[in-house]
Amino acid sequence: MGRSANLPRGLVERFVARDGRWPDDTGCPMLHVDMDAFYAAVEIRERPELRHKPVVVGGVGNRGVVSSANYIAREFGVRSAMPTAHARRLAPHAVFLPPSFGLYQETSRGVMAIFRDISPLVEPLSLDEAFIDVSGALRRMGATSGAIAALIRTQVEQAYGITCSVGVAPTKFLAKLASGMCKPDGFMVVPKVSVLDFLHPLPVSALWGVGKRTAEQLDRVGLETVGDIAATSLPRLRKVLGVALAEHLHALAQGHDDRPVVPESKEKSIGAEETFEVDHFDRDLLKRELLRLSERSASQLRAKGLRSRTVSIKVRFSDFSTITRSRTLRVPTDLTHEVYATACTLLDDHVPEGAVRLIGVRLEQLVEDESGEQLMFDAPERGWREAEQAADQARSKFGLGAVQPASLLGAQPRRSGVTEPKPDR
Repeated sequence: MGRSANLPRGLVERFVARDGRWPDDTGCPMLHVDMDAFYAAVEIRERPELRHKPVVVGGVGNRGVVSSANYIAREFGVRSAMPTAHARRLAPHAVFLPPSFGLYQETSRGVMAIFRDISPLVEPLSLDEAFIDVSGALRRMGATSGAIAALIRTQVEQAYGITCSVGVAPTKFLAKLASGMCKPDGFMVVPKVSVLDFLHPLPVSALWGVGKRTAEQLDRVGLETVGDIAATSLPRLRKVLGVALAEHLHALAQGHDDRPVVPESKEKSIGAEETFEVDHFDRDLLKRELLRLSERSASQLRAKGLRSRTVSIKVRFSDFSTITRSRTLRVPTDLTHEVYATACTLLDDHVPEGAVRLIGVRLEQLVEDESGEQLMFDAPERGWREAEQAADQARSKFGLGAVQPASLLGAQPRRSGVTEPKPDR
């Protein structure tokens, strides 16, 4: 929920920090830090001349979707996950840029390092946001939660030239809610003694788990605010929403959320996908794209010390119908050529002919790389791992284009970019 939400008048002003002053932060060890329009902010940092222009990161043609938009572009209605063609109609004068994922990842690593210098209890949710439990830092630094939040904001801006918004609260749910409400470049504290004063005037859509359909169900029975949920008996809520959701929302409406910060949340999958500027029938071209995507995904596995048990492909046709197919391997892998071979088999055996708009590769059932390879009688010839690791080292030193398969050289299909945007705040 951001400033544009239908909030009660004056609510944000009561809790937002201004001029180095903020509400009582006693008993508020939980911080949620969220970069402001992260992809767009990083691009503008690299191109200061764009600072006062609408900037959109995502598909550079008329295909694909918006990954990020700065706040100037949002004034024209541009939002993340919006089709690029629609964004161009809303803001034809905006600057449209392809994503620079390596730059975003580098910046994210630096920002997360700032967080970890303050507390080991950091739970990244994505490249641009994280929870931080500063309980230990309060004692070690002799500071308050608000002072630590202010320090983080200053260090991120000074070191990386981008801004962030921070919510400080007793629980994760409240901290994340607060950071969203004070965007952009804001800082909000929800005091422990004022949790219900903060929560109860909010619309029910503020509760995690309430989407459009649930909000409509609640509205039909006269429940419009979080306070209405808190004041409603559980038996009645269960009849409206079912047992699990009713109990979940009732607890949140009372300010209860006992989830701890989990520093090492294991990734469930790694992948990439491309949207073509023009639909393609050519299977050889599609397989070259599968090689590119397999290489990108497998290199991420190797960088993170992981292997994958399951290879999945995704294909979207010109009529927007989409299919996914997967295969589980006998032995987990992090090798590009094994991922690619499996992806090609899935394409040949399970995907019908047709005009393809998007193609993707995803690696699932990830496990830690235990360094030792299991030898099998029909194992592929050795040497691939050493070659791919050498290529990884070359790319890290000289850039992503330093080493690539020969089949990827030459003319390439026009693409609109990776189509995996996250909600950009």
